[in-house]
Amino acid sequence: MARQLDQTIADAAARNRSLAETLESLVDFELESRNCRSIERRFRLSHLHSQHSIDSFHFKHHKSRLDLKPRILRLLDLEFIAKGAAAIFIGNPGVGKTFLAKIIGWRACQANQRVLFTTAMDMLNHLLASQVDHSLIRKLRIYTEPTLLIVDELGYLSLNQQSSNLFYQVISTRHSQKRSTIITTNTAFSEWGNILYNTTIATAIADRLVENSEIFLLGGDSLRKGNGRPNPPAAAE
Repeated sequence: MARQLDQTIADAAARNRSLAETLESLVDFELESRNCRSIERRFRLSHLHSQHSIDSFHFKHHKSRLDLKPRILRLLDLEFIAKGAAAIFIGNPGVGKTFLAKIIGWRACQANQRVLFTTAMDMLNHLLASQVDHSLIRKLRIYTEPTLLIVDELGYLSLNQQSSNLFYQVISTRHSQKRSTIITTNTAFSEWGNILYNTTIATAIADRLVENSEIFLLGGDSLRKGNGRPNPPAAAE
């Protein structure tokens, strides 16, 4: 308001605006500025590191994308977050799971939601390290309190009993508190017993995720080039 005060008063005098209209303009400037700063902060703390819209997602890359398009677009209204639901993106490496999850994450930041993006191994290594200094309960809150948690690359490495138990704690707490989770994985639910410590833990985690979630199976070849770097995102069709 202070930055806009002189210009707003000058405009008000030139257009013969009332005091109430002038004050309303100043309040609008203040609210818009605060909202922009809040969104910037949400994005910075999310660890998304990129801002992409759904226009960057190439739906024609594979038939599965076209089939899923209506459901994917519905995720962008963020109603699943309001319901505390989960979204699971399953597919081979390079088919766009992470990119799509980040698009939704950025959309949630724009809606001023608290978002956190992490890989499964980064999260679990962080929690494992916290057991050394007895800060596990505090560190667990980092992953259980965000409105939307995005866990990337589940299944690329198998988890031991300790890591599997920690992963269960995160998912179970978020499920009980009705907070939304997005998971990207290259492993079907039927094979989660191979990446988690045993089928008991795998079933417990899967049950909590499936109970209130949408599952998206993304097919097609990898979008990455032979040098291992992703292609520039194509415009949506």
